[in-house]
Amino acid sequence: MSPFRQSFAWWSLCRKGVDPQKLIKEAARIGYKGVEMVEEKYWPAIRDAGMQIATVGGHQSLTDGLNKRENHARIEDEIGKNLEMAKANNVHALIVFSGNRCGLDDYRGLDNTAEGLLRVKRAAEAAGVTLVLELLNSKVDHKDYQCDRTMWGVNVVKRVDSPRIKLLYDIYHMQIMEGDVIRTIKENIQHIGHFHTAGNPGRNDLDDEQELNYRPICRAISAGGYTGYVGQEFVPKGAPYAALEHAFRQCNY
Repeated sequence: MSPFRQSFAWWSLCRKGVDPQKLIKEAARIGYKGVEMVEEKYWPAIRDAGMQIATVGGHQSLTDGLNKRENHARIEDEIGKNLEMAKANNVHALIVFSGNRCGLDDYRGLDNTAEGLLRVKRAAEAAGVTLVLELLNSKVDHKDYQCDRTMWGVNVVKRVDSPRIKLLYDIYHMQIMEGDVIRTIKENIQHIGHFHTAGNPGRNDLDDEQELNYRPICRAISAGGYTGYVGQEFVPKGAPYAALEHAFRQCNY
């Protein structure tokens, strides 16, 4: 059994007629410990089922983020308020974003993103809540997104130098951009504060029709001493509860 906990993204599973209350009960039955990016009205039911709110968004928006200095004051205010909310509600992490390049070179974007996170790192440390900078692909799903390679994100995290500033390593997205997933995880596990999954190509089930082998990937995550959350963020091709349970078993090896 893996030492890390598993969560799932609300947006990707609660769709196409899925009953929210049944989803919560089924996820708890399967063994999930957290729910991500879920509307606050469902939080009491999630807690009653024995699960935690694993992640919520830290600021607006994915495309207009930390890599632009003119956004820093606004984002600092938004993250500050969300840190207070997260501490009060035992939310594990806030997701933060570099934003799109919009012509900004990678060196300047890195400097600006680190500068923006330096403004909020003490608040995150005081709240005991981790800010996770999400790695996304800029090839298929998020054209022009700047934090699209692991080492770019690692350099931001190193620059900020805080136990509460980490990466959200999305396995699906980094498979598209880089591949070499297991080696990359092993070499950078100390900088990773959260994981997301999905099958590639298609961002669907963790099945044998996609190219990622999640059992050894999750063994590598465990071998690195990681005990946080691995979040399922795939869109089921068929029955959602069966897909959710299969994904859990794949990652629980």
